[in-house]
Amino acid sequence: MSETEMLKAWDRRYFWHPFTQMQCYGDDDPWIIERAEGHYLYDVDGARCLDAVASLWCNVHGHRHPRLDAALLEQLGKVAHTTALGASNPPAIRLAKKLVECTPESLQHCFFSEDGSEAVEVAIKMAAQYWANIGRPQKHLFLTLDNAYHGDTVGAVSVGGFPLFHEVYGHLLFPTRRLPSPYVLQWEQCQGDAPQAAKLWLNTLEVVLLAEKDHIAALILEGGVQGAAGILPFPPGVLSGAQKLCNTHEVLLVVDEVATGFGRSGQLFSCQKEQVEPDLLALGKGLSGGYLPIAATLTSEAIYQAFLAPFGEAKQFYYGHTFTANPLAAAVALENLSIFAEGYLLSEIPNKIEKLRAGLEVFHHQPWAGEPRQFGLMAAIPLRDPATGAAYPYGERVEYMVCKRAREMGVYSRPLGDLLTIVPPLSVTEQEIDTILHTLFDAMAEGRTQ
Repeated sequence: MSETEMLKAWDRRYFWHPFTQMQCYGDDDPWIIERAEGHYLYDVDGARCLDAVASLWCNVHGHRHPRLDAALLEQLGKVAHTTALGASNPPAIRLAKKLVECTPESLQHCFFSEDGSEAVEVAIKMAAQYWANIGRPQKHLFLTLDNAYHGDTVGAVSVGGFPLFHEVYGHLLFPTRRLPSPYVLQWEQCQGDAPQAAKLWLNTLEVVLLAEKDHIAALILEGGVQGAAGILPFPPGVLSGAQKLCNTHEVLLVVDEVATGFGRSGQLFSCQKEQVEPDLLALGKGLSGGYLPIAATLTSEAIYQAFLAPFGEAKQFYYGHTFTANPLAAAVALENLSIFAEGYLLSEIPNKIEKLRAGLEVFHHQPWAGEPRQFGLMAAIPLRDPATGAAYPYGERVEYMVCKRAREMGVYSRPLGDLLTIVPPLSVTEQEIDTILHTLFDAMAEGRTQ
């Protein structure tokens, strides 16, 4: 048995993969990525694939970026990890400062964690404890959306809205109040009229706030698009209108920019498009350029001050993990922000967004595709059974077969329910966007006859 065959056998035998039905995985030929360069992944058999999903929406500048590699190696020559519980380290200090400087002005303090789900978990606990610390513990309810996705830890799942992923854990979750998805409202009740949908959604929010503001701790929203729900963009005005209503009714606004932060929308942070100043901001994915696990929760001065008290009052934030503010991850993230600060990457993204938008036109009115959806440099294309116009039955795994065919043709994508997603590194070239679109088109077109 060759080394590659042995790795594949051990992969099936020992490695339990996330979001993966391992019985099916055992039937497939495992795809094992051995190395990467730029926007391309190379497997153990030597095949090359263009990374069309940015290694789960987190890679920013491509793989093996020389400046990020150098930052990691330089820090490795000093120390790989030290605790942040009652101690600190230079990269984390500098990174916290930079994040406060580049995020909306309402955010003045930075708390680190390891991934986006945990950044949301931190925001939830900070919001709840804030109200308790200032003597209003009755404000403990959270408002969220249908179709929301904020991660897979128990708190993040509680404010999520994904029955397929999370229904089995329902007995573990805390109760929330749910509002309709703004995108669904726009297309199912308002015939695509975005201003009408925004107005209707904000009216719905206001009714809930008027009725329950004395018990609502916070409203949590994704950064302008429900990503994992299938790239469902908010009508313009939803985020800014939500902030005004939350301010009026003394409810905190939490914005989850784990997926949309760091340039994905065309601006550094999506909430900046509507000049939104959240009380709490959750960041992850692109924070380290896709190199190492690190996330952050940014918070306002008012929230931070509520945790300051004599030690004996026990108002401090009792939360933290072993690898919080890891120096290696912080050093890479700091260099990532330095690259962003130079401006050239963000200046190129609008043209790439337009290139993606124009390229998606070819999928319109195809019998095997639903209408594509786009938000910034991210898109989703529904796969449809041409005989019925409906999604294929979930258990048939047709989307996986189409993605496997695309991978054989040199493009790595991953299905999201009945969708094929396009979320490439931000440094992707316009020619590579064409390659992704053409390859997915051909793979989907082939799939209609199988």
